[in-house]
Amino acid sequence: MVSLPHSFLFLQFLLFCLLALPNAALAATQVTSTRVWPAQDYTRITLESTTPIRHQLLQLKNPERLVLDLEDLAVSPSISELAGKIGANDPYVKSVRVGRFMPGVLRLVFDLKTDAKPEVFTLRPIAEYNHRLVLDIYPAHAVDPLLALLEKTQTMQLPAGAAPPATDGGKPVEAPIAAPAEVARATPAEIAPKAGPRRDRNDNQRLMLVAVDAGHGGEDPGAKGRRGTHEKVVTLAIARKLKAMIDQEPNMRAVLTRDGDYFIPLHGRVQKARRVSADLFVSIHADAFIRPDARGSSVFALSERGATSAAARWLAKKENEADLIGGVNLDVSDPYLKQTLLDLSQTATINDSLKLAKSVLGELGGINTLHKAAVEQAGFAVLKSPDIPSILVETAFISNPDEEKKLKDEAYQDKMATAILSGIKRYFAQNPPVARARVAVNP
Repeated sequence: MVSLPHSFLFLQFLLFCLLALPNAALAATQVTSTRVWPAQDYTRITLESTTPIRHQLLQLKNPERLVLDLEDLAVSPSISELAGKIGANDPYVKSVRVGRFMPGVLRLVFDLKTDAKPEVFTLRPIAEYNHRLVLDIYPAHAVDPLLALLEKTQTMQLPAGAAPPATDGGKPVEAPIAAPAEVARATPAEIAPKAGPRRDRNDNQRLMLVAVDAGHGGEDPGAKGRRGTHEKVVTLAIARKLKAMIDQEPNMRAVLTRDGDYFIPLHGRVQKARRVSADLFVSIHADAFIRPDARGSSVFALSERGATSAAARWLAKKENEADLIGGVNLDVSDPYLKQTLLDLSQTATINDSLKLAKSVLGELGGINTLHKAAVEQAGFAVLKSPDIPSILVETAFISNPDEEKKLKDEAYQDKMATAILSGIKRYFAQNPPVARARVAVNP
């Protein structure tokens, strides 16, 4: 038997370790879950992993593609399943291909349906989530919400049997309306269609526009009930019902900040309301508390001087964490976030918000127990519009099994939406909207 020198054995061992390094590195980061959130606003793709994923994003033209290279990542079942999660109705992503680009690099190729503006960023562990790599695919040219509202309004007011107006790329070909640049500066009263009166509407009465905000969504599920009901599902259901009811009113329209299961940052919800020159902003939520016996409905407005109670302060802190859970790219500079919102106009807006909140709270008392008999105030980020009266409605405690059951019931959702609408109508009756100057937002 031949004895090998110790130096030779050491070299063999060292060579073995070097060869094993790539496989060890690949095994270090495992993707445990992949999620796809398609929406008209944007499509979000999330990769959740045990450790942060090192990545590089490339954008290719003719045809439109995004290439996401992931370093030191193993091919896992979750990654392999990503392709099957891209639906045919996705507005921006056609398909995705997964393959090994080179040793140590896994490549994802996203075939796009249109020109896009991508953002990729990482999120640290929070709540029930581990590390996340997020790819947001926005359209290169965002849809103008005011123009979209105008087109929908025109279609709703067409005479029976009439064909909708011809369009070219989503814009009317011939219609007595302002050009997009002019529409962007117009108020809802100025863009009201001239095709004819809607029901018995008085032509001299100004169209009133309500922004309805379904709380949470997408990566941010909100609170969870004992029976597994997610807050984001309940809030969207009630928001859709409220919008449908508002649209049936002769002099009112509603715009949803989200109309699907996807995430919208808190400041983005405020921006949407301001872009359509909304008269009111109503954010719908379903509260949760550590005790299952907590119950009742509440209405909140913004506060300039701190919360009116410890509970209101706790709730505002919890709701303001939605951005951290839902996932916001903090590397993107947003002029809106830098703007000082609590200016001279804010005091008057808060006073109007309190009037609206009181009207809605009074109606909610007719269908549910009130958690607090008076309107409360706290520093809710989603209510910080400087010139739109804004309220947050906690419809009920989803953490209470009895109220969770009611929140899932369509008949109760109808009652809740009807009560909120009645409060809005009472507010408008006592405070008719007038043309008012908007606080400028830097582009």
